[in-house]
Amino acid sequence: METSFFDQVYEVVRLIPPGRVTSYGAIARYLGAAQSSRMVGWAMNNSHSQPGNVPAHRVVNRNGLLTGKHFFGGNLVMQELLESEGIVVENDQVVNFREKFWDPSQELTIRD
Repeated sequence: METSFFDQVYEVVRLIPPGRVTSYGAIARYLGAAQSSRMVGWAMNNSHSQPGNVPAHRVVNRNGLLTGKHFFGGNLVMQELLESEGIVVENDQVVNFREKFWDPSQELTIRD
């Protein structure tokens, strides 16, 4: 049975270590669909209905902005989840984004 794109996104997101963040585009590139960062965002919007933990709060835009914060049941929930993992957020943006950035293409074995 073939795994859906959304399910592949959730598999990658579950691998993001606590205290690190990645971007929609980095996930899309890793999955071989570089032009599909928006679809990764749609998957994140739906992640709360998935079985098991999908730490969607660790996925931000390419500049470290918390663009998905409205899907967490409150404007501060995403920030609070990140801060609970030691990530500093100011003005809806991850401080030291490059230092905290986790690139699945660098960290994971390339998919077949």
